[in-house]
Amino acid sequence: MKSKSRLLLGIALLLIVSLLVGVTGCGGGKTEGDKPADKKPQKVFLNVATASTGGTYYPVGVGMANLWTTKLGDKGINVSAQSSAGSVENIDLLRKGEAQLAIFQGLIGSMAWNGKGKFEGKEYKELRSISMLWPNVEHFVVVESVAKTGNIKDIKGIRMSVGPAGSGTEESNRIIMQGLGLTFNDITPEHLGYSESADAMKDGRIQGASMPAGIPVSAVMDLYASPTKVKILEFTEEDLKGVNSVFDTWYQFEIPANTYVKQDKPIMTIAQPNWLGVSAGTDEEVVYLLTKTLFENLDFMYSVHDSAKNIKLETALKGLPAPLHAGAYKYFKEAGLDIPDKLVPPEAKK
Repeated sequence: MKSKSRLLLGIALLLIVSLLVGVTGCGGGKTEGDKPADKKPQKVFLNVATASTGGTYYPVGVGMANLWTTKLGDKGINVSAQSSAGSVENIDLLRKGEAQLAIFQGLIGSMAWNGKGKFEGKEYKELRSISMLWPNVEHFVVVESVAKTGNIKDIKGIRMSVGPAGSGTEESNRIIMQGLGLTFNDITPEHLGYSESADAMKDGRIQGASMPAGIPVSAVMDLYASPTKVKILEFTEEDLKGVNSVFDTWYQFEIPANTYVKQDKPIMTIAQPNWLGVSAGTDEEVVYLLTKTLFENLDFMYSVHDSAKNIKLETALKGLPAPLHAGAYKYFKEAGLDIPDKLVPPEAKK
């Protein structure tokens, strides 16, 4: 009986030792061949807010999302683009965390950052910049007879279209005129779309129109090709300073000669950026990778949309209304860009 008990005890001890060896072997983080187990990257899902599907923001946003997901998927980064009502709603989407990235008009970004205009009393200091994407170029087109100096202030006293009521064009015109010491009381404003404005100028019903957009603007091309003699008014550096004293988002932009028929000299105007923004809380390394991947794959972006051909490292910081995100700041420093103090992230100054 005792012999049988000893046998059972021995078997029990062998089983315990075997189990302990098995547990020790499984707990060392090793795989077959004594190699470390592959560690899968943590998944990061990001939304980039754009605008309506019929505009430019949406296809460019979709292109960036596809680029990032393709190139950074092995790092766990997945990006999707979502349509929206545009810049104003995009600020709200970032605030609520419903989007982590968004494309904005420069003026709207400046208003949100400073808590002015449409965002009076609701400043958004968590807003950060990644890059300027493409320029929204100001075209103040007038009939030659009123272009006494060729300067933007020649609009004083004329009947001109300032864009449809409630449009971004109308809003930007108010700001520009304020920076020049003018108001809508100094002109006779008409609220017309671009094609309507061109027709009204050809018919002599108005003497000028504001038509900001990426160059070339089809309505401006129509005017230059018509028998009506027209001129795009220019901005001096002082004019630019005045405009930026209201909202600091514009920069000088030269419309190359021959962009329009019979335009044989370059025109110095101003532009505000359409730019890529992000919430400050987005991971620094993630934003660094997004920025680096964007600028190292510009050929892909150029194939997405003509507007994307304006995405360039040398213009990446132009007109940005909010400080850079720490991740973008890291990339641009590595790329050797001279970063203005106002664009240095608050986090980097601590």
